Amino acid sequence: MPPNERLRSALLAAGISAQQLAEEVGVDPKTVERWVNTGRTPHPNIAHRAAVVLREDLAHLWPAIERGRRRSQGSGELVAAYPTRSSAPLDMWRILFERAERRVGILVYAANFLHESWPDFNDLLAAKARQGCRVRVLLGDADSPVIRGRGAEERFGHGIESRCRVALMHYRPLVTSAGVELRVHATTLYNSLFVGDDQMIVNAHVYGMNAYGAPVYHLRRMRDDGLFDTYATSFEAVWEQSRLPGEDE
Repeated sequence: MPPNERLRSALLAAGISAQQLAEEVGVDPKTVERWVNTGRTPHPNIAHRAAVVLREDLAHLWPAIERGRRRSQGSGELVAAYPTRSSAPLDMWRILFERAERRVGILVYAANFLHESWPDFNDLLAAKARQGCRVRVLLGDADSPVIRGRGAEERFGHGIESRCRVALMHYRPLVTSAGVELRVHATTLYNSLFVGDDQMIVNAHVYGMNAYGAPVYHLRRMRDDGLFDTYATSFEAVWEQSRLPGEDE
């Protein structure tokens, strides 16, 4: 097989060595060298991790993976899947928002890991809004029975209520930013959704488990009424039922 020149160029552009990439994705450096020099194709989930580290599109680096996915999945909307949120590449979320040009959507109960991982996360969202991107954030209403019920299911007691209040504290400075819309909701969430244009990360909710231990799916919109649109419709449904923080129900 011919060398993977796209991968070689991506490594150079990112200033990352084969050894550094290997450490980031959890493989032997010789494995990365084979990807470059012999054109070997990694496992799709490993390839997705590498693409995230290199901030490149998976289909650009390894077109064969994309072709195989389309054959096996029909719509080709599933970019990658991870058994837990903690096993997914952390930068996947930030890159999703950084690349967005038209819309950013966050539908969660709290998801404080975003601000804990990136103290400048508000700055990123505000910058996107200034560039004309519509930014919408939906957080769980800490005073709602739904949130209290979720806390009981997770066996965290009042933990999730506290996390919702902390999340609102994180996002409150954005209410004065033009283009940023912040609301709270009291709906039962079956998934947390993170949207950037036609890319979406879905963090499934599992009974009795915190979201960090539940599966994650990275989707890309490829057609009307596909997986992406199904989740996007649920985002809009929750948005319609939401309210401004502090607003009477």
